[in-house]
Amino acid sequence: MASNLSRKELLKQDQFAVQVEHSVDFLGAHRQQATRIGGAVVALALIAGGGFYFYNSQKTARALELGSAIQLTTAPVGAAAAPGATSFATDAAKKDAVTKAFTGIMSKDAGSSEAYVAEYYLASMDADGAKLDEARRRYQDVSDHAPAGWASLARLALAQIDVAENKVSDAETIFKDLIAHPTDLVSKEQATIAYARAIGQTKPDEARKLLQPIVDSKSDAAPIASQAVSELTGK
Repeated sequence: MASNLSRKELLKQDQFAVQVEHSVDFLGAHRQQATRIGGAVVALALIAGGGFYFYNSQKTARALELGSAIQLTTAPVGAAAAPGATSFATDAAKKDAVTKAFTGIMSKDAGSSEAYVAEYYLASMDADGAKLDEARRRYQDVSDHAPAGWASLARLALAQIDVAENKVSDAETIFKDLIAHPTDLVSKEQATIAYARAIGQTKPDEARKLLQPIVDSKSDAAPIASQAVSELTGK
């Protein structure tokens, strides 16, 4: 259970998820491929972010229900689970259970922070299934109404969808705003790396200028920025 994890362990999970998100190319040449990869990675980031949120929430019934729904996203498929844990025979069965859990939270607790976290997960599943219009609608709702951290994650996802749909100028506007207004769940470095990746194929020199200060900082984000630099056109 997320509630059994220490704060230190949860922070490590969050840092790992950010590194995973940065290390995957969201901007593949083909829309379907970019969407599939992007949705899956966003979901990974949300698992860690959801744990962090759960840890810091009061142990209300809504928070407990959200924690249980988040646990379902990590349940194994086609393998025996540990005693007392949940597993699924097929990916389809797992998807159905996760969808039902998050949809139930959205319906029962509409307007709550937990409901918007649930909606974010559902949006990630839509993106992973290349349902971009539905994903965009859900992400936009989270962006407009959720607490700052989750709203920023939704805006990051919206920017990634814009890139996948070749609306790079729209994505740039979002990235710049995220850089100017970092949150606990989307740091300035994370937004900068995502922005650089978005323009890396068409503006490699500008992307390199964005990334180099992060590389030089020797921060936790430096290895991811360094990898992004190596991927630039004309390296």
